[in-house]
Amino acid sequence: MPGERLMESGSDVGRFHGNALTIVEATNQEEAESKEQGGFLQGVQKICCCWPPMIIALTFSMSLSLSLSLSLSELMLSVHSVDLLSSKTGQNRMEHHTDCYHGNALIIRRGQTFQIELDLSRPFNSNTDKLHLDLRTGPLPMVSKNTHVIIQLVEELEDDRWEAKIVERNGNRIKLSVNSHAKAVIGKYKLTVTKSFLPCITEKCIPNLLYMDDEEEKKEYVLNDTGRLYYGTEKQIGDRTWNYGQFLEGMLEACLYVLEKSEIPPPGRGDPVNVVRVISAMINSQDDNGVLAGNWSGNYVGGVSPTAWNGSVEILRKYHKEGGLPVKYGQCWVFSGVTTTVLRCLGIPCRSVTNFQSAHDTDVSLTTDMYFDEKMEPFDELNTDSVWNFHVWNDCWMARPDLPPGNGGWQALDATPQETSQGTFRCGPASVTAIRTGQVYLKYDTPFIFAEVNSDKIYWQRNLDGIFTQIQCEKKAVGHCISTKAVGSDKRDDITHLYKHTEGSEEERIAVETASRYGTKPDVYSTSMAEDVSLEVKLEGEGPRMGADAQLTIVITNFSSQTRKTTLHIQVAVMYYTGVLKGTVKKDKMPVALKPNEVKAMQWVLPYHSYQDQLVDQAALMLTLSGRVSETQQVLATQTSFRLRTPDLSIEAVGEAVVGKKMTAKITFTNPLPRTLRGVVLRVEGLGLQEVKEVVVGDVGSHSTVTRTEHFIPTQAGHRKLVAALDCKQLTQVHGVADIISPVGPRLGASVPLAVWYQNKRSIIWEAGWPFSDTAW
Repeated sequence: MPGERLMESGSDVGRFHGNALTIVEATNQEEAESKEQGGFLQGVQKICCCWPPMIIALTFSMSLSLSLSLSLSELMLSVHSVDLLSSKTGQNRMEHHTDCYHGNALIIRRGQTFQIELDLSRPFNSNTDKLHLDLRTGPLPMVSKNTHVIIQLVEELEDDRWEAKIVERNGNRIKLSVNSHAKAVIGKYKLTVTKSFLPCITEKCIPNLLYMDDEEEKKEYVLNDTGRLYYGTEKQIGDRTWNYGQFLEGMLEACLYVLEKSEIPPPGRGDPVNVVRVISAMINSQDDNGVLAGNWSGNYVGGVSPTAWNGSVEILRKYHKEGGLPVKYGQCWVFSGVTTTVLRCLGIPCRSVTNFQSAHDTDVSLTTDMYFDEKMEPFDELNTDSVWNFHVWNDCWMARPDLPPGNGGWQALDATPQETSQGTFRCGPASVTAIRTGQVYLKYDTPFIFAEVNSDKIYWQRNLDGIFTQIQCEKKAVGHCISTKAVGSDKRDDITHLYKHTEGSEEERIAVETASRYGTKPDVYSTSMAEDVSLEVKLEGEGPRMGADAQLTIVITNFSSQTRKTTLHIQVAVMYYTGVLKGTVKKDKMPVALKPNEVKAMQWVLPYHSYQDQLVDQAALMLTLSGRVSETQQVLATQTSFRLRTPDLSIEAVGEAVVGKKMTAKITFTNPLPRTLRGVVLRVEGLGLQEVKEVVVGDVGSHSTVTRTEHFIPTQAGHRKLVAALDCKQLTQVHGVADIISPVGPRLGASVPLAVWYQNKRSIIWEAGWPFSDTAW
């Protein structure tokens, strides 16, 4: 590797302060002179965390015409070559933890030093030779907008500014340690090395807005290229593996393309708040022809069913290849998965988050409102609010200097197009701390996300005079089991406590009432109601299975010392996971008589034949119960959603996994339905194992089992995951995963290329769980 001839020295080498990525290729002076103002230096990227900063992908067109006038007795100084130390196993890529990225371009992290080497025509003289580096980006580079950067040579490097220092000398060759700014602009740069002397421009010390101090969290939320997404209901939480694949070939270019398509001006690309807000708009196709077209119709002709995607790679590559044509189709978990990929690729810590019983507040009332007529029949034309079975969005990590102190850290971000924000379909970033405390007046879109996780469900009944009166308030109806993948494992981490105080606690009630004062119904909590009868629904075990009768338990409790009577109206409807009802499948009535202080549990059954022809993608059902206590006129009302559990695909690896050697996996599926599945297709893929592959299975008979054997060749050592998803019209959300572990070192007596040794060395460190720092890597 060029540059290894130089001696290791200088305490400034390898400082680890930021996370911007920079990719660079250099040309020598002779080549530069034949190009437009100094030649082409390809690829610089940066990330802006400390670390992890946001990755700014800077494709540098680098011009290296260095011509320094010295005394007449000395020769003209020129640059023969530049070594950017950009190989995947080189100093910069290893120290910046960017060796996972595809290719050999120089990728560095913003706010961190990187090294370059200059081969000059003669030894450099610090007393007489003057040089600086000049960076320019955008159509009109300006120093005042940080799109024109002048990097001076200094004696000692300081944090939080662009500057360079000579750290090694060896004859005609010098090595520079270059410090990048923690708020550098994301974009394509032209780098020039020149003799002109300019006075040093003093920069204000700006903290790294993406700084995260926990090393394990940095590995998880920036470098992990696989994850888990959660779906279903709070009592039947399903999970699936998602391939983010942010380091694969073409992904960096695709993510930068998304940023470029947004037409965000270069000066705005240095602020992570601005960048993530733009990304939340660009991941959906509304308004701006973004990455994904949403589709909740159940008809996915002309595209891919949202449940069939296993990851983001195919989606982003397709969007880039087709010149910004929206990819069909996505729903909330797909929008979230792609958002995680883009932000991690750009160096912004990010995770996918699922909220169960997620409210959709359409009128900014900060409540979820259900309207009924005089006969307690739902008032459909007014019932625009809904509660999604589950909804998946994102958390991203950053400081928020634009908000009052204490509101930094995790910020909620949502790319699923639900409501507009400042005229565009986007949402966030909203401080999770502000959401928890009910400070909905803080930007961006905090009221909407607060309502999703902590609004009360208010029931209204129309009186004979046409006025609606509040008759019921459910205080624990939304925002349950908020989930994300745990750090360092595939376990589910419940982060509900980050979004809200304990349900029913004084702190939680204060937050709700604080938030409601900024909504369109600020007086909704002025009425207090007495209650002595409660109503709830329970599921047995893991809940009902697809293809079988669904049995639920209705529990009604009388807390009073007197008898109580009511008639429960029971209605079950098939529901899209967004909370939109497709249609009612069964109605029922159940008279109930309660003795003083009695608790009565009643079994209720929904036969399979009632719902078999009505199911939609997520196989969700909504049970609505309502009634009125005869003695007190207390209104009883509750809604419960539940999922019919689907089977998993069984994936079994056959034989030992060895990089470069073919191996097989058996994929087994059993049809749970008493009917034939038509046109079954499996989509199989695995990072470092194989690209996306469609396997046509065909028809699968009632309760029958099919097995398919797939062949693939591991291309990367270490712990990888082979994932598969089943796609057919009658049954969705069927998927599976298998762990594939390839030896990280060569077999005894085997020879491997040097590049593989470097890769394996890194894998050994990763598997051993060594500290994630510049000294460990």
